Order: sequence, then structure tokens, then C-alpha cells
Amino acid sequence: MPAALNTLPSEYYTADAILAAETEHIFRKRWMCVGRAAEIASPGDYFLRAVGGDNLIILRDRSGTVQALHNVCRHRGTRLCAEASGQLRETIQCPYHAWTYALDGRLLGAPNMNAVADFDKAEHGLYRAQAGVWQGFIFVNLDAAGESLADAMAPLAGKFEMWNLPNLQRAQRIEYDAPANWKLLAENYSECYHCPLVHPALEKLSPHDSGNNDLIAGPFLGGFMDLYDGHSSLTATGGTSRPPLGRVCGADLQRVHYYSLFPNLLLSLHPDYVMFHTLWPQSPERTLITCEWLFDAQAMAQPGFDAADAVEFWDMTNRQDWHICGETQAGMRSRMYRPGKLQSEQELLSAAFDAEVLKALGHA
Repeated sequence: MPAALNTLPSEYYTADAILAAETEHIFRKRWMCVGRAAEIASPGDYFLRAVGGDNLIILRDRSGTVQALHNVCRHRGTRLCAEASGQLRETIQCPYHAWTYALDGRLLGAPNMNAVADFDKAEHGLYRAQAGVWQGFIFVNLDAAGESLADAMAPLAGKFEMWNLPNLQRAQRIEYDAPANWKLLAENYSECYHCPLVHPALEKLSPHDSGNNDLIAGPFLGGFMDLYDGHSSLTATGGTSRPPLGRVCGADLQRVHYYSLFPNLLLSLHPDYVMFHTLWPQSPERTLITCEWLFDAQAMAQPGFDAADAVEFWDMTNRQDWHICGETQAGMRSRMYRPGKLQSEQELLSAAFDAEVLKALGHA
């Protein structure tokens, strides 16, 4: 089996069979971040998300509970919602034969089905995935028998409280299409060994060999990196006019914290804003990435608020990452590729991420 401090064999980045195994044992078994609770602020608000090969309606029901309903009518399997997002009124109605469901998935009406023997509406509600909210992020789990979200996130209890994550608001979202395996993107996020060459603007603000990692094994990985003296955030100028988020103070005013929450959330916490990525594998060699920038709601309401300094800095940096990961993906297809040795300190978290993948697949 692959060694802990080597890169993985090429088939882990190129083979359909490996991605199929990851879909079955990771994306259908683990809690996946699908977005922010603020996206569905009111009852009836919804958006669609493809998770583990299934299409889900992520919505807020009449009671205010976040639901994740499979977008499949229980009658003939018709797709219930076609638009990527929107507002449902009181019910969800199938456009084919008008079977009608409550926003919590219960079947309310099925025309003329009272003539069908042994038909019980209570047995024909929409299938649900587990859903929950953690720190303002919506998570879903396709495994009905899987652990609760509270249990899954228990090791992170209190860790991110100072940033006031539940109350932050989105200022910008950019979606990317990267020509690389999802694991290459997560591995790249987990190290800055590449930063001096790939990210010269980032290196001028934050030394690549600074900081410390406090989570180095398991599904949650990460730590902080320092800002150079004279800089207060990762922006186009290295400064910010925005106040610190929440209770960020002291040494954290000169740090940026980076964490990966297995399998698909990359969480970057700056003194004055939070950025996060979610990863969505489309094939062994292609990944869709959603990147969002979150700010304090009061700061956003101030005249002259502008998120461009943070967005432009990271949009540039993101594109540098996706390019170099694409070049790595191309190398994975070469018959001459062999697993290489990882830098034992600066690529430790990349190795730990791979170890979690191998464990989930039963390949460890």
C-alpha cells in the first residue's frame, strides 16, 4: 500500500475505479459541506446540490429546519425542481403527475391514488439525507445510519468561535472548473512548500515557512501562518480598513488560519474576513470548486464597503493553484510518473490528507 510520506500512485488521480470507490466510501458516507445557511434564510428557500451522484434539494421547511430531500418523485422518479435555486411556496409539486409534498418531504397529495390498494401516503414521502448546520455552514450526509453532525464535529468544539462564523455574510462567490483531481487540490491547499515560486504576491505578505499546525492527523487538518510585520490581512495591499471579525485579537491579528475539513471543505480564516472552498469531483481529472468570501454584516452595511481587495487577491492566487494542479494532473498520466517523497515538515498535512483517503477506502 502507499507509504504515508510519499505521493499516491497515479491511479488515485486518474482511474475511474478509484473515484467510484471514493464516491461510495467517502462522498456517500461522510458529512459534506454544501453551502451556507444564509442562502436559505426563509421557509421555502432552496438550492440544488449534487452530492455523491445524487441530486438534493437543500431547503428550509415551514418550521425553519434545514432539509436535504432527494430531488426524485416517489411516483415515477421525475425531477421535482429544475431551477438551481429559488423559492417554494407551501409545497413541492411534481410537474408530471402532480404528486405534492410538504417542505419536510411528507406526501400530501397523489391524484386518484386512493383507488390503489394498500397505498399509504405516509409511506411515500420524499427520501431524505441527513442535514444540519454547523457554524453557519450546511452539511449533508447521504448515509442515514451515519454518525450525527454533532458527533462528527465534536473534535472542533469551540475552535472557531472567535471569528463569529454563524453570523458572517457572503460578499462574493466565484465558481472554478479545475483540470485536476480533487485530492490534488486538497493536497495543494495543505502546504505552502510551493508558495515562493507559484504565489510570489502571497510570499511577500506571509512567509511560506511560518506558523504552526495544531491538527496533524484525522479528518480535520490545519494550523496558522504568520503575516509579515506591517501587514494586517491577505489583500491586494496587505492591509485592511475593516475591523477584526468577532473576538479576533492579539497574535491572531497577524495570522491566517487554514483548515481542511474532510472531505470537501477548505476553510481560511483571516483577521477581517473568512474564505472557504468546497470541492466537487466531476471526474478523476476534473473538479468544480466554489469559493466564497464572508464578512461581518455590520462592516458590509457601512458606506463604501468593498470586498474587492480580498476577492481579487485570492482569485489571482486560486487561479495560480488551479493551473499548477492541472500541470501536476497532466504529469500523473505519464507512464514515467512514480510516487515521490514528500517534504517531511512542509508537506506533512498533504500526507495526512492522503492517509485519511486511504483509511476511508480501506487501503491503509
